[in-house]
Amino acid sequence: MEMHQARYFLAVCEAQNFTRAAEACNVAQPSLTKAIKKLEEEFEGALFFRERNHTILTELGRRVFPHIQMLVSANEAAHQDASNFHSEDAVTIKLGVMSTIAPTRMIGFLARLRQEIPGLSLDVREASGTDLIAGIEAGELDVGLIAMPMLPDALTAMPLYDERYVLAFPEGHGFGRENTVPLSALAGVDYLKRVHCEFTDYFQASGKAKPLGVNVRYSSEREDWVQAMVVAGLGCSIMPEYLPEQPGIGTRPITDPEISRTVSLVTVAGRRHGPALGSMVRLAKRFAWPGKA
Repeated sequence: MEMHQARYFLAVCEAQNFTRAAEACNVAQPSLTKAIKKLEEEFEGALFFRERNHTILTELGRRVFPHIQMLVSANEAAHQDASNFHSEDAVTIKLGVMSTIAPTRMIGFLARLRQEIPGLSLDVREASGTDLIAGIEAGELDVGLIAMPMLPDALTAMPLYDERYVLAFPEGHGFGRENTVPLSALAGVDYLKRVHCEFTDYFQASGKAKPLGVNVRYSSEREDWVQAMVVAGLGCSIMPEYLPEQPGIGTRPITDPEISRTVSLVTVAGRRHGPALGSMVRLAKRFAWPGKA
């Protein structure tokens, strides 16, 4: 079955008349009739009863109708998606964002992206850096905002901005009297562990594999929970400097060693970008990120 035969079939179903169907398809009636005849030969039976005033489906025609309708709809959807891909209109980009990246750092960029590509839809998924890398490699994500010290060779990273790691503590804590906090000062401190924190990866990458010696009291995957527990005075926590957002949290840079991370836009190396994703990458490159690398 060819696609024009399927369209002619549906046109006859709608018009209930071969002449009107031919006019709707902008084709000569003999051509439409010939196409329907070939379709009936393929299905080994008549598809229409021709009556004086109108044409109706046979039992065989009723059975194949939903399948032909689905075929034509799928074909039209495929062409529309292809057109959208090339025009940037009504395109969805699947964006992965590390759960340790502060949302407020992204809002200005996303607002600017909407201005430049009005028809763009973003499917934003939050996860750990490891899960995002797996998602990009598997094709489940188009692009990721990731801050990890090492990436697989199959991925490429475009640096956006740098941020230091700081110690977060409740206001009024003794650490607030210091300008910086050496890691050695954390020995024995009540500590709130952020499960998705990549600080340990950067710490080890710096060649400083010595344990912190902290007293881990709580751990959570939820960044907002950890910050709420810091405010409540339940302990301290190491965080990227732009992550703490809740009122009542004080921070000081970590030193000896000073550790920082680079937030990058990550895509598959060598993979051709569609127009929308290409525009997103170019905007990210020229965007005025605070703390831009």
